[in-house]
Amino acid sequence: MNRIVGSSSSISKQAQIVNPFRIGSNFLRPTRKLKFERPLVALQSDDWGRVGICDRQGWDRLRATGINLGTHPYDFYSLETADDVTALREMLKKHRDSIRRSPCLVMNFITANIDFEKATIPCREIPLRPLSADLPGSWSRPGLFESLRAGIADGVFYPALHGLTHFCSRSVLGLEQREAKAELLQKLWEAETPYIYSRMPWIGYENYTSDGRFLPGHDQMAAIKRAADNFQEAFGFRAFSACAPGYRANCDTHASWARSGFRVAQNGPGHPLLPHFDKHEILHVYRVIDFEPSHSAIDLDRLLRVASECFRRGAPLIISIHSINFHSTLKDFRTPTLQMLNVFLSALERRHPDLLYVHDRDLYDIATSGTYRTTEGTYAVATEYAHNVWLKPAGAH
Repeated sequence: MNRIVGSSSSISKQAQIVNPFRIGSNFLRPTRKLKFERPLVALQSDDWGRVGICDRQGWDRLRATGINLGTHPYDFYSLETADDVTALREMLKKHRDSIRRSPCLVMNFITANIDFEKATIPCREIPLRPLSADLPGSWSRPGLFESLRAGIADGVFYPALHGLTHFCSRSVLGLEQREAKAELLQKLWEAETPYIYSRMPWIGYENYTSDGRFLPGHDQMAAIKRAADNFQEAFGFRAFSACAPGYRANCDTHASWARSGFRVAQNGPGHPLLPHFDKHEILHVYRVIDFEPSHSAIDLDRLLRVASECFRRGAPLIISIHSINFHSTLKDFRTPTLQMLNVFLSALERRHPDLLYVHDRDLYDIATSGTYRTTEGTYAVATEYAHNVWLKPAGAH
């Protein structure tokens, strides 16, 4: 078994959140929203541990089957390497907030990959290999798990849950052998690539089908429990925070998270929305900035204005940056991303000398007790509740 972290520690208390503004009930509901006195900055990142195109040999094999790669950023999605993770760790360690603490990247992990040696189309069950059992097939990342351990020990990485597979299993289980979809998927699996979403959106997201339906609650609960157990096997503690693949989460997702011990839900980017608790006592937090150099140019001046407005409203500045931005095997996204992120964090530190770098557990502790702990001590952050604020979820009129 390849355990990334050997024993339980303070990072074992993480939390997960989802975006009721994007997907959820059609009814208005009252909530308490939280405002923070200090500028709080968090980094959240998805897709860690999820394999994509199997490096250059996978790329060449797929092109040989007639798949024209290279037209979309996710055509270059592979998997992070030990060098990628180490370079990220070293960059984060160079930065300090007002209490001399470094930024901490919340890494949302996919906890299983397709076991390609056993996978066929059609199938009644998708064979999966948990992250704790190492990578599937010929995939190899020497030193990757050791690099992750080092970042966690340094306090610059904070593991959280993303899901079991990321894609919707029902979209695969219903395929017939001679369908074009099945033929495409078989080509990908033979090249040890699970899927390329930009070329096959019909594969959906883990909790959500491509035709706009959430999976039944019992199916979501089974997948979330399995993913949470895989996470514990890999890290040695239960996850505290989660982000649904594609940000697709509904009341069944939240209930399943609550039953599995999650206390923070990460929601998708948009306006600087204030955190709040739902009926399950899960803290919902909202990403504010999409920082994705792999997909588009970064306008630092605009992002700094967004950050200032966010702090003015008392919302935490939560930066979304997917793992692809740190990949380097098929295309070097890592170098420009680290350069831009380094510049952005430095500018934030200069403009807001009282800022605090936090992760999801810190936000939960501040929201519930007004304090959070670091290796250096306990710090207080004043919070303010706005009572009887009504949220209008997406789809409500």
